[in-house]
Amino acid sequence: MHAVIDFVKMEGAGNDYVYVDAIRNPFDLDQAPAFAARVADRHFGVGADGLILLMASEIADVRMRMWNSDGSQGSMCGNGVRCLAKLAHDHGHVTTETLTVETDAGIKAVSLRFDAGQAIGARVEMGAVRVSLTPVELEVEGHSYQYFQVDAGNPHAVVFVEGDPRQLAVAAIGAAIQALPCFPEGVNVEVVQVRSDATIMQRTFERGSGETLACGSGATAVACAAIELQKVHGPEVVIELLGGCLVVEVTDSGVFMEGPARTVYRGQIAADAIS
Repeated sequence: MHAVIDFVKMEGAGNDYVYVDAIRNPFDLDQAPAFAARVADRHFGVGADGLILLMASEIADVRMRMWNSDGSQGSMCGNGVRCLAKLAHDHGHVTTETLTVETDAGIKAVSLRFDAGQAIGARVEMGAVRVSLTPVELEVEGHSYQYFQVDAGNPHAVVFVEGDPRQLAVAAIGAAIQALPCFPEGVNVEVVQVRSDATIMQRTFERGSGETLACGSGATAVACAAIELQKVHGPEVVIELLGGCLVVEVTDSGVFMEGPARTVYRGQIAADAIS
């Protein structure tokens, strides 16, 4: 790995990652878990929800590999794939407004959104989303909750509540569900309140990262679950997150998630800083 690593800090609705263009600068994948944990540290590192590598692909325009802030590997991130598509365009690896991204959860088609010639967001075809309509009961700190399992390319547990999720102990609820034996590889937990027929408030407790300001795949899981459970009608649902809003559209032709993608800053970090 190079003595100095160029990186880009990016965020989508507050879900922030450190990005490394591994097409321009080859990256030792064996170092990725340690590098992710170090740079993601919000006191001793750059500060982020994790690390995402932009890589070459033999089956798509580019490839995304990601690691959570604890160094564990993730399979898919909806906010992350939007920012990665912007980075690929910004660095000239793609020149079209549409591109395909290989992820560990399959190939995702991405359509970039532009303003004054700059990519500012994207719409992502999220692929198949499977919702279990059977609720599971659990008790956390003396309160009873129900969650629904959703597969959106990664695992989710969606908890519908009556009150404002901002007033709830989401970390305790998330940790309790993540500790269940039925989730040996962890699970992303969304605690949500249906606010209108087209609006849902969401807080997310992600596996490997804890609470994050947004989760794109989680927003997709929530919208699909809410539509199938007839809590909203769709086809378009606005998901309000702590870091901003995402829009999920569920149609006969697919499930689409749209939101912002922004570069925060660029920098360099010494490779030996992760050892």
